[in-house]
Amino acid sequence: MAILSVQLFLSARPHDDPSPAAMASSLSRAPMAVATLTPSSPRKVKNYGRRCSVEYDYCSRRFSGAFLNSTSWTRTSAMVRDGEEKKIEEYPLILDSTETFDDDQVPSRPLKLQERDFSGTAYVPVYVMLPLCIINMDCELVDPESLLNHLKILKSANVDGVMVDCWWGIVERHAPQQYTWSGYKCLFQIVRDLKLKLQAVMSFHECGGNIGDDVHIPLPQWVTKIGQRNPDIFFTDREGRRNPECLSWGIDKERVLRGRTAVEVYFDYMRSFRVEFDEFFEDGIISEIEIGLGPCGELRYPSYPAKHGWKYPGIGEFQCYDQYLLKSLKKAAEVRGHSFWGKAPDNAGDYDSYYGRFFLNWYSRLLVDHGDRVLALANLAFEGTCIAAKVNQLCGSIGLYDEVGFSLLSGIHWWYKTASHAAELTAGFYNPCNQDGYAPIATMLKKHGAALNFTCFELRTLDQHEDFPEALADPEGLVWQ
Repeated sequence: MAILSVQLFLSARPHDDPSPAAMASSLSRAPMAVATLTPSSPRKVKNYGRRCSVEYDYCSRRFSGAFLNSTSWTRTSAMVRDGEEKKIEEYPLILDSTETFDDDQVPSRPLKLQERDFSGTAYVPVYVMLPLCIINMDCELVDPESLLNHLKILKSANVDGVMVDCWWGIVERHAPQQYTWSGYKCLFQIVRDLKLKLQAVMSFHECGGNIGDDVHIPLPQWVTKIGQRNPDIFFTDREGRRNPECLSWGIDKERVLRGRTAVEVYFDYMRSFRVEFDEFFEDGIISEIEIGLGPCGELRYPSYPAKHGWKYPGIGEFQCYDQYLLKSLKKAAEVRGHSFWGKAPDNAGDYDSYYGRFFLNWYSRLLVDHGDRVLALANLAFEGTCIAAKVNQLCGSIGLYDEVGFSLLSGIHWWYKTASHAAELTAGFYNPCNQDGYAPIATMLKKHGAALNFTCFELRTLDQHEDFPEALADPEGLVWQ
């Protein structure tokens, strides 16, 4: 379901409005669509402003035996509505790859812009993200009068609602299972009085130190105290550096948090939210719940923390060196009958060796299993409400839409033109040229009826090449996949 949504996003958007907003509109509310990508014949393109290599030529054409280049396919889509099929021909993303140019030739094709007409299409709701610091560390609403004025402006602009982070580090700050929702109650009441709707984000991560963060909201104090005594509750890299941005998935089923496992802590928090704001659910004010699944709320490992010196387009580091994940790796190796595989890598190694494939399968499976466990409990806590998940913040995120909420998936597009896709590997997406690393995630999300939030849609491959040619990035190729 999630992959079909991405295909629809690419194929069903109006060619006269290439903006992200229009693309999102056609994706989110289209009743039903069948998207087809028609590959062009593979030919050599000269001086196209992109770095070409034999390795990338193979990568860009690997899917389903079809010869495709992520920036040169033409697209045909059929939209089905009320039993009637309408065929829509669209412009190619850039140019058809069958065209060739001399070295001194610059390809150009004037784009015919037409008047935008969306009459007869389904309504697309618009939500505005509120500031991260709208609630202070004492769970008090910051400057409610100013907020009210701003919300009135949004209401006058016919915005449907707002999205707000509900920070675990604020609500359960001082002691386990002692929740303070007072500031959020004031905020939600103002939103209801203005007849707006709410999308609430269950934020189980630290805020601060990442792109776009101008505030700092740590994990709950009682959790950080446990971390001081037992730092293995946090993700750890090969050099032993701990990342307190979120809890390691190694303790999802370990009772190290005052007698509770990590997933039990998340469930208790979500259940408290559902009980506290029952009237807002019953009145339909809360329309969606996004479930935080990792750093920045995204389903990924924190493989590229800026606080540890990472800079774009670095590939990042594996984050499996805490004692709980190492124990899991050792157990997996013993099950396979190769106990000597039970050690995490001490160098880059060979990702396509027997050990490399075993390790990357295990590493990526932990990510899927974590999302599976948390979303299963989210469905229990928020039964009957839409849920979602999020993917990557550097290039965007994928939102998972469910009857309960959303989840975010990370859009790691740098090094996508290489065979190994190294930056994706360290983040937990086993997506080299010879296999699809996102299919297991999509299957898991479909199982829970969750929506996928993906933040990579607005990026263009040619722009990335101009700014960072060494990154070998291909956001359009990733979105297409």
